[in-house]
Amino acid sequence: MKAIVFDEPGDESVLRLGEAPTPALREGCVRIAARAAGVNRADLMQRQGLYPPPPGASKLLGLELAGEVIEVADDVQTWSPGDRVMALVSGGGYATEAVVHAGSVMRVPDRLSFAQAAALPEAMLTVYRNVFQLGALPRGGAALVHGGGSGIGTATIQLVKAWGATCIVTAGSAEKCGRCLELGADAAANYREDDFAQTVADATDGRGVDVVLDSIGGPYLEKNLASLAIDGRLVIIGLMGGARAEIPLGPMLVRRLRVIGSTLRALPDETKAEIVQGFLADFGEALESGTIGPVVDRVLPLGEAAAAHRVMKASDHFGKIVLEIA
Repeated sequence: MKAIVFDEPGDESVLRLGEAPTPALREGCVRIAARAAGVNRADLMQRQGLYPPPPGASKLLGLELAGEVIEVADDVQTWSPGDRVMALVSGGGYATEAVVHAGSVMRVPDRLSFAQAAALPEAMLTVYRNVFQLGALPRGGAALVHGGGSGIGTATIQLVKAWGATCIVTAGSAEKCGRCLELGADAAANYREDDFAQTVADATDGRGVDVVLDSIGGPYLEKNLASLAIDGRLVIIGLMGGARAEIPLGPMLVRRLRVIGSTLRALPDETKAEIVQGFLADFGEALESGTIGPVVDRVLPLGEAAAAHRVMKASDHFGKIVLEIA
């Protein structure tokens, strides 16, 4: 099958369109003929040798895809050949075929193209897992997400607002802050100029937020904690800014704060299936109606994966970058 491959870790130039072995169908899985794949920052880390796939996962890049089911294992009753689906995968999205656990598969709403659908699974399920399951955002509560213009950020804005809660974001330019507000965010801080903890205080009348979703890590830790309300949860899903920080522990005790580390990729298939079912139970109707949906910045051919990685590295996008698979 065709796939994006590379021989050694490196910059974007190591990526090329080549051949890879077609994966074998496994028990509990379906085979999908991929039509599009989402691009995620984790793909860039894996390409650089910094984020290896978990044991047993495909070594190919790509954590989400959309396409058509073409084969199902004998023990799978939920899907049939011809179904239009989108799926979360632990690897292998940048290819013409993928074998996916049936519990990580979702139906593509009729109104969405494959390119739009491929922009959904990783961002939406990451946000659902971390803001709603681990972060326990209450209805009417408030959340802060860093990188409001990213795939995770745009998904957070939509899900938090659909939940009836307040969403505050940070972004790297006045333009991106404006676009986040247009998408539904209640307040936005330009992290290059503004004190986001003060923005949170102003937007919540000094109360703070119930949940912070953070992909930056060390440099933001102190202000993230300062942004939390009493009993608030900081969920860390990335370390783009660094892995170390020092904070006073006293305020954490007095205000009963919690810091949670989380990754989605290496979770067991059964846990991912539970996340999918929870997401569909809470937001499936909103997805079908169009209340929430993909924010796609651009769609590039699979063979231009290197260009897609360059765009993401430069943070020149708003929403998701998608690779279309012929």
